[in-house]
Amino acid sequence: MSDGFRDAFGRDPEGVWAAPGRVNVIGEFTDYNDGFVLPIALPHVTRAAIARRDDGRLRVVSAQLGPGGGTATLAEATVAGLEPEAATGWAAYVFGVAWALREAGRPVGGADVHIDSNVPIGAGLSSSAALECSVALGLRDLFSLRMSRERLALLAQRAENDFVGVPCGIMDQTASLRCRAGRALLLDTRSLATRQVPFDLAREGLVLLVLDTRVQHNLGTSAYAERRWACEEAARVLGVRALRDVEAGEMRGALARIDDPVIARRARHVITENARVLEVVRLLDAGRPREVGPVLSAGHESLRDDFEVSAPELDTAVGAARSAGALGARMVGGGFGGSAIALVDAGRAAAVEAAVRAAFAERGFGSPRVFVAVPSGMARRLA
Repeated sequence: MSDGFRDAFGRDPEGVWAAPGRVNVIGEFTDYNDGFVLPIALPHVTRAAIARRDDGRLRVVSAQLGPGGGTATLAEATVAGLEPEAATGWAAYVFGVAWALREAGRPVGGADVHIDSNVPIGAGLSSSAALECSVALGLRDLFSLRMSRERLALLAQRAENDFVGVPCGIMDQTASLRCRAGRALLLDTRSLATRQVPFDLAREGLVLLVLDTRVQHNLGTSAYAERRWACEEAARVLGVRALRDVEAGEMRGALARIDDPVIARRARHVITENARVLEVVRLLDAGRPREVGPVLSAGHESLRDDFEVSAPELDTAVGAARSAGALGARMVGGGFGGSAIALVDAGRAAAVEAAVRAAFAERGFGSPRVFVAVPSGMARRLA
């Protein structure tokens, strides 16, 4: 990492910070509805090597995105002149972090930043939050900013919402900055209260497979905004602050008050998904992770039928995994491509992977990426 920084900028970095991607065990599209989520951090990380500059310039380089695969200065800006949506592409996430810190009154100056990442991009594993959080943690440390990880997550979210223009919730940044190894993070996205939930699948002879379809259909951004609007409209019709405030036991009567059947279906997903998060936590606390499988499968059916954010590749991955013996499976992330997860007996993992690959080949899809999701640690300084 230091060699890449040195090649790009002709000097050594002052430090290197790493932030993980995440996979969400359960709780999809609940975070912007004040609901509950249950992510784990992945061992895949984005690393940011950073050194301060005294001229107010912010220069950003990526090991992955330079010409011919090498490094190159891809973007440069004056920190004091950063404005929302002035930059495009992945570098906007870096600029957005510096902008959000300054908007919060934090004295961030110029810096050289070299990025290197093995978090799969476009896989629904939060590569954008890993990028934001590695840079945010580095700038916090280098400029001696007194900020909690909770506050840093909120500013990283603001960078994505208001600078980049993606209306994400708070889950991804919180997961990257606060997850712990061997645990899933129960996050109440309204209060930001967290609890570390035991997630030792290996002790029960289980693994959580990530099935990355390697596809991303072009519906994601606009469809995400449309569904967020539908959830907000449902809350308005029901007279609640957010759909989090509708209990599963009250759902039938509440949905009967929503005239638009599409909006009612969107609301039903969120209400039932919040209940699924709490059910999974109950099962994990009780040492019964095998029983989580059917809850995951129910979540996929809700995402496919009520929220309508699945895709043929995701449905194929989930169906093939379950047919091959997975205890449960569901899509994760924003949908229309990306990844699914499958809860599998460790001894069946190879068979499940083979079944998914065979199903993709039969449908004419490209080869998926498959790996085990190991619950890993939070963003941290490496050097």
